[in-house]
Amino acid sequence: MAILENIRKRTTILILIIGLALFAFVISGVFTSGTLAGGAKVGSTVAEINGKEITVDDFRRKIEAVSRNNTSGSSMQMVNQVWDQEVKTAILEEQFEDLGIGIEQDQIIDFLKTSGYAQNPSFQNEDGVFDPALFRETIADWKKNSPAQYASWLDTEKAIMQLSKEQTYYNLIKAGVGATLKEGEFEYKLANDKIDLKYVRVPFSSIPDSTVSVSKSEIASYIKEHKEDFKQEESRDIQFVYFEEQPSAADEEAAKQYVLKWMNDQYGFDENKESQEDETINDTIVGFANTTDMAAFLDRHSDIKFDTIFKPKSALPARFADSLMALSVGETYGPYRDGDFFKISKMMGRKAGGSVKASHILVAYEGAQRANPEVKRTKEEAAARAKELLQKAKKSGADFAALAKENSDGPSGPNGGDLGFFEEGRMVPEFNDFVFDNKVGAVGLVETDFGFHVIKVTDKQDLVQIAHLARKIEASEETINNLFTDATKFEMATTSEGKSFVDFAKENNYIVRPVNKIKALDENLPGLSTQRNIVQWAFNEDSEIGDVKRFNINNGYAIVQLTAKYEEGLMTVEDASAVVLPKIRKERKAAQIIGKYQGKTMEDIAKEANVSVSNATGLTVKSPTIPGAGSEPAVVGSAYAMEEGETSGLIEGETGVFMITVTKKEEAAKLDNYSTYANNLKAANVSKVNTEVYNALKKAAVIEDNRADFY
Repeated sequence: MAILENIRKRTTILILIIGLALFAFVISGVFTSGTLAGGAKVGSTVAEINGKEITVDDFRRKIEAVSRNNTSGSSMQMVNQVWDQEVKTAILEEQFEDLGIGIEQDQIIDFLKTSGYAQNPSFQNEDGVFDPALFRETIADWKKNSPAQYASWLDTEKAIMQLSKEQTYYNLIKAGVGATLKEGEFEYKLANDKIDLKYVRVPFSSIPDSTVSVSKSEIASYIKEHKEDFKQEESRDIQFVYFEEQPSAADEEAAKQYVLKWMNDQYGFDENKESQEDETINDTIVGFANTTDMAAFLDRHSDIKFDTIFKPKSALPARFADSLMALSVGETYGPYRDGDFFKISKMMGRKAGGSVKASHILVAYEGAQRANPEVKRTKEEAAARAKELLQKAKKSGADFAALAKENSDGPSGPNGGDLGFFEEGRMVPEFNDFVFDNKVGAVGLVETDFGFHVIKVTDKQDLVQIAHLARKIEASEETINNLFTDATKFEMATTSEGKSFVDFAKENNYIVRPVNKIKALDENLPGLSTQRNIVQWAFNEDSEIGDVKRFNINNGYAIVQLTAKYEEGLMTVEDASAVVLPKIRKERKAAQIIGKYQGKTMEDIAKEANVSVSNATGLTVKSPTIPGAGSEPAVVGSAYAMEEGETSGLIEGETGVFMITVTKKEEAAKLDNYSTYANNLKAANVSKVNTEVYNALKKAAVIEDNRADFY
């Protein structure tokens, strides 16, 4: 009571304190309003493209619109989809404005006529044809009576206008793309002028790599001279140990003991029974082997319910199919492990010969159901032809498959008429009755609406009905707790105790898995699938090389260590050396070989280098593969410019240094007109316009990408 009295006495002071706290909260909100948990501000830009800002609010609205129509993609896939479209729109819009490209309503209607939107029933007349007047009426009706549908249409209209402008823009460029007849002739000659060579090659492999020393400074100089080839994005390397939640040996044994427990009758209390009102300790609980109501028993005691469908051998687990098919009705097999289950299986029923394999030769006639239009024979002619084929098929040693390939009008003809296994009722009645009423090897003739069939029964299999008492093998609570303990110990050892990540993993037989060059917007990590949170941690400014963190993921935990950071710009000497070293060595080896054999004949080079003089025939610039050497475009290109009988100097190729003599040049036959080749060249160039023009514009654009700050 004394405490309550003190509170009452100080009511004014309390009100003042609470008021000041609320004021501080409001003031704090003023200064921090619009700030996200990650530090990014609401209303700030997710990108800036050539000076045009894209706000995160607008970007998110577009992602939401995409997500309503796409429920299968991941969140980052949708982010990237919207990003690509926003970048494309911003870059191309500048071009549209500069060229004055706009779209009028008539152009939208023209676009609709040739697009999938024309198939919308709302825009079609009674004849199923797109009607511009009906289209306008429908949109007006949506605007008046269906605001949501109209709003959706406005988004669609924007997309159509964008596509139409893009189409107009690219068509303007394509109009200027062409190919002359001379270019067509040159293209023809590059593909068809043939060259025969005599050559000697001193392979680069003749000089050991160990004899060509390359310093770090030389690698650095090479990188600077070839900057475009060694640019890198900001990226990270990590390594992780995955503690996967999976059943232990004890969990597997528990599943096995469960099915064994319910295999036979037992006495006691049935914990799986829905109602225990009349249960006593001396109840007899009928087991799997003896139950007379299999469906009810499996509903209570099995993780796989009773399937009453009769199935062929092919539908059974391949590893156990022979054993299961060998069971008599009432017999059981197991326990055995099948995937994630322990099972005991019982044969409930068998249909002898319930699955038949047959082949047939279809002789169709004009007017028969689904007959090929090319078939012109009459029904009488077809019947006579089928009887002839029947006699041939019945002869001893007849090759039914060959007869079918040569004579069948059915789609199975190329496969020798083989229809595979099928069950009763799958074929038309006449066909069905013959194959199921006759023994394997029987050959006969039946008529159906498709024509005349010469049929051979090639195999029969039983169909079986099998019940499975099954228990799924799952990680127990004890196993899950042990997994958590192991993951925690590993995390503590590599953080608080300072033990080496790799060494401690090795000591405890854990597998360390590296993932290299992760980009800021990646989400899929090999071995862990979608783990955006790990990527964000790796790129967090506070994350340092060597840091370790545990992540809760699906089915377990990942203990992750950040192992390297790569900044945007030129690759370091260490990172680029794997690519640069072979290039510099190749240049040095080429210089050594050329210096050693300069001025010598082909035969002298072959003798001194202990290689042979070889021949290559029928080479073209379009197909520059030299037998025994591989693709050598520089060598074949040099030969193309030489005269017959001329010998080259030393040529640096892809795999070694060459000296060549052109032994024969065979010009392709001259054509009266090279328009076909010119048109093909033009079509190839036109097909590249959209991609190459956009890529060029994108490369020249100034793009600031802030997606990683928000997603």
